[in-house]
Amino acid sequence: QVQLVESGGGLVQAGGSLRLSCAASGSIIGINAMGWYRQAPGKQRELVATIANSGRTNVKGRFTISRDNAKNTVYLQMNSLKPEDTAVYYCNVNWLGQTIWGQGTQVTVSS
Repeated sequence: QVQLVESGGGLVQAGGSLRLSCAASGSIIGINAMGWYRQAPGKQRELVATIANSGRTNVKGRFTISRDNAKNTVYLQMNSLKPEDTAVYYCNVNWLGQTIWGQGTQVTVSS
């Protein structure tokens, strides 16, 4: 099994920046794509960004996703944050055809 640990969330003012990290451990050899989702109160979980082993990325909005294979870590750089970005952000991994989720990290953007 693969375990994911997210970090980097917190409280920021509108216009600020945050970098989220997701470190994978365990049977990492089976990891394919990695990504970030978010879920705000009263909203369904939505895709933010993904990155495949090939390096191909799919990014929504003002965010940038990157990957450090040596550290088995994926990052989400968030700039120009807005209050509507407030949500719990979840790391996601495609592992041996299965979907693995982290516990999530809270991002709160104040106006």
